[in-house]
Amino acid sequence: MKNYAIFKDLEDASVFITGGGSGIGASLTEGFLAQGAKVAFVQRSDCDKFLEAVSSKYKYNPLFIKCDITDIDALKSSILDASKVNGGINVLINNAANDSRHTLAEMTTEEWDQSININLRPHFFSAQAVAPLMKAQGGGSIINFSSFGDASYPSYIASKAGIRGLTRSLARELGHYNIRVNSFIPGWVLTEKQLKLWTNEKDLAIHMEKQCLKEHLMPDDLIDSALFLASNASRMITGQALVIDGGVVVTG
Repeated sequence: MKNYAIFKDLEDASVFITGGGSGIGASLTEGFLAQGAKVAFVQRSDCDKFLEAVSSKYKYNPLFIKCDITDIDALKSSILDASKVNGGINVLINNAANDSRHTLAEMTTEEWDQSININLRPHFFSAQAVAPLMKAQGGGSIINFSSFGDASYPSYIASKAGIRGLTRSLARELGHYNIRVNSFIPGWVLTEKQLKLWTNEKDLAIHMEKQCLKEHLMPDDLIDSALFLASNASRMITGQALVIDGGVVVTG
């Protein structure tokens, strides 16, 4: 972990993150733990190595609940369990996603439904689950991970565009209760998964030409911005989309 901004109101806050044990999610989990927050996260796979790395390192140990987010009942149950252990939910981060590449011609209806069930549906129902908890607490922050368009995986991009619409709608509905809802739009973040499955020297070079800032994004580059949206420092920001992409400019 590098040195990050300190948001004092996040100490002892209760944070719930989907997909918080690997990739971007693991960086976010550790970033909030470093603020002294109580972090619960769900993930379909085990993450023993990550848990071992952060255990006893911060004020609180993370609460890991194994859960497939396509199982909405299990997701809601996980949120309620986390709320009971950590004393409510102050921050919800809908981070989990699957960006498997696909094309228009090859996708089946079953694959389309599965993509939406992973990349869009949980965002709605997790917000539905935390809203009563946040209302009772007098407010909260919901951060939905979205994305910009790309030609290589249309159902994923369609779901991510839906997240931006969902964010604005929820911001309108929940604002009366001091619940803020924002979208978080990262660029191409070089997680371990991305490096293993999707990167090559040619594509990395092409992407770097599009970026104003000439460094590739890494998971830790998103921490400060997520902390800001979660904290009272952004108390009057809602319904917005925060882009963290190194300044990608598309020309041609």
